[in-house]
Amino acid sequence: MTLLLLACTCLLTVTLGYVSLCASSPYGDCRKCRGFGFAMKTDRKGRLKRGKPCRRCKGHGKRIRVGRHLYNLWLHVYRDGSHAPAKTPTAKG
Repeated sequence: MTLLLLACTCLLTVTLGYVSLCASSPYGDCRKCRGFGFAMKTDRKGRLKRGKPCRRCKGHGKRIRVGRHLYNLWLHVYRDGSHAPAKTPTAKG
């Protein structure tokens, strides 16, 4: 029972840590360009130079975190589903 309790505590700690990270910093560095916004290339002499803009982050260097993206999707579904459609008065005649 103690091992199960320890595993649940660790899982809860990791989950709450990721939730707080997504809330405080919703954007993280792009994994492909490492936050530069472009690929690094080398010329024939071996010197680094700027390459093409990153296709994954479109040159911004930042991407939305997976947890924040899921939260935004849930929020949009909740907002769309919670509003009742407005009733229009019908004309009787």
